[in-house]
Amino acid sequence: MRGRERVAKDAAARGLDIEFVERHPAKSLEEAASVLGVLPRNIVKSLVVKRSDDTFVFVLVPGDRQISWPKLRSVLGVNKLQLPTADVALAATGFERGTITPLGSTTAWPVVADERIVGEPAWMGGGEHGLSVAVDGSQLVEQLHATVADVTEPNR
Repeated sequence: MRGRERVAKDAAARGLDIEFVERHPAKSLEEAASVLGVLPRNIVKSLVVKRSDDTFVFVLVPGDRQISWPKLRSVLGVNKLQLPTADVALAATGFERGTITPLGSTTAWPVVADERIVGEPAWMGGGEHGLSVAVDGSQLVEQLHATVADVTEPNR
């Protein structure tokens, strides 16, 4: 099943209203925001993070921010986290980097969402290159049963 189909099926099963938006591949987050006509903060990066026990967690990060590793470790109650290689991320989620989303992941890993996503419109990876999903940030975190916390800091 293609990525788009997996995302659509998962969203429908959750009762989550999404809209697919096709766009040309962007070279940066700022370019993607411009193409979509949204603010960079409304692009939600879905990052897959590896724990020391070889399990994973999705972290939803506003586009104008980055993970604060100390904050995330505190929320998860762990001492060590890392970003996996592209091959490991693909194996863990079924999605290539740049298309990763918790929706339709081959494994339903836990989700941590930065608190700034709540109450905002969100555009995130749609499971395939050149495809984004528009969704209400509050509904997204609710339907993913995400842990909502301050886990980011401004981009450097």
